[in-house]
Amino acid sequence: MGERARLSAVELRGMIVDDGSWESWDTAIVRPAVTSDGDDHAYADDLARARERSDSDESVITGTGLVGGHRAAIVLSEFGFLGGSIGRDAGARIVEAIGRATRERMPLIALPASGGTRMQEGTAAFLQMVAITGAVTVHKAAGLPYLVYLRHPTTGGVFASWGSLGHVTWAQPGALVGFLGPRVYEGLHGKPFPDGVQTAENLVRTTVVDDVVEPAELAGRLSSVLRLLALHDAPAPNESPEATVPDDGTPAHDAWASVLATRERGRAGLAEFLAQGDSAALSDAGPLRFSLSSFGGNVAMVVGYDRVSQQNGELPGPRHLREARRAIMAAGDLGLPVVTVIDTPGAELSVVAEEGGLAAQIARCTVELITVGVPTVSVMLGQGAGGAALALFPADLRVARADAWLSPLPPEGASLIVYRDLDHADEMSSRQGILAGRLAAQGMVDVIVDAESDDAALAGIRDVVARHLASSPVPDPQARTRVPVADAR
Repeated sequence: MGERARLSAVELRGMIVDDGSWESWDTAIVRPAVTSDGDDHAYADDLARARERSDSDESVITGTGLVGGHRAAIVLSEFGFLGGSIGRDAGARIVEAIGRATRERMPLIALPASGGTRMQEGTAAFLQMVAITGAVTVHKAAGLPYLVYLRHPTTGGVFASWGSLGHVTWAQPGALVGFLGPRVYEGLHGKPFPDGVQTAENLVRTTVVDDVVEPAELAGRLSSVLRLLALHDAPAPNESPEATVPDDGTPAHDAWASVLATRERGRAGLAEFLAQGDSAALSDAGPLRFSLSSFGGNVAMVVGYDRVSQQNGELPGPRHLREARRAIMAAGDLGLPVVTVIDTPGAELSVVAEEGGLAAQIARCTVELITVGVPTVSVMLGQGAGGAALALFPADLRVARADAWLSPLPPEGASLIVYRDLDHADEMSSRQGILAGRLAAQGMVDVIVDAESDDAALAGIRDVVARHLASSPVPDPQARTRVPVADAR
């Protein structure tokens, strides 16, 4: 379809809704809202022209349809109607549709394309954003999914309200997305807004938006997410697969050899872990990603670090940990268990990261995992250096691949602090007790999976997670804060 294609509401609806399944929820607008000063004549002419040009009676259409066979409520902006602006009639239509979706317990899909508030109606139109935000808040509080697709363009109050509240937020490639419209900025400041800031791709980089999705690919993305969410709502199976894990779970491994093994290119990581199950990517770019994945029929939110992005130099920073927190909170809203995957050489160490509040985001992410009211599992898959690893560690159940490790710094960093050189990294890796087996002996790790191949190790870990989730575990914030005990030596 190409970047910045401006599809009408009906055209996009036809691309995502199964044929013959659309049911409109809109009632005819007999008496349009008036202007802020009550002078209706010019505004009435504007509305009449907008209806004729857009073949729509307002700037939004609402209804329900099947997406990949799954029923969902849908709110679609029609940009051709006065720039998709939201006035009182459009706001009321959106609020009514969200309320109906909540009452009928449907997932809600919002696809805005709007310049924001309708200026002709003034403050009364502006305050519709509060009403819409309130309706979305009630919908999410009911444990129902809210999925957002930002189209070109989405700006102003729409982006600052219902456009920014999704459990998942995707955007159209090349879309202009931002709070302040470029025309307003240039008029106020006498110069254009800097290029490349208010773009979908930049907002993915800064983790404001989760991913860029072509309109032609949107139906497939939505379908896979709705399918897994429906599986989550279905009764869980009575039995889960047997775990391929030794009961004692404490194999002996050389610490430094394990550190080197976890750094090898080609070692299986988050992508391979997800590929072994029925999964749907929600965020598919950058060093930290989140997906839905089924573990023996129990669907969980997986939040983890991507090996390849980090090996290519993109390390997790404050914005990525904010994204992790958002994913964990979304899981809490939807009643989904959280599975974290730890595989990181450490967080971004830079002036930007410091000024962006890296330490605070590590702390807050840790708090989210300690307090979220759903079952949690942390998986130590490989490297586990520093605060980035710590932020995803608290969990009801802690599972580790046998050569995985967790340390305050990479062994080289510990060597620099103690010996002021890099030559003692291997010694420090042994002295610090960083290996999963040692942590298991101290009660910090619950299950060790030892396998000779990547595939066997990942399968064993997924089996452990499936068995745990099938047992209907009760979240235990106190267990998530376990600390090491002294060695009995």
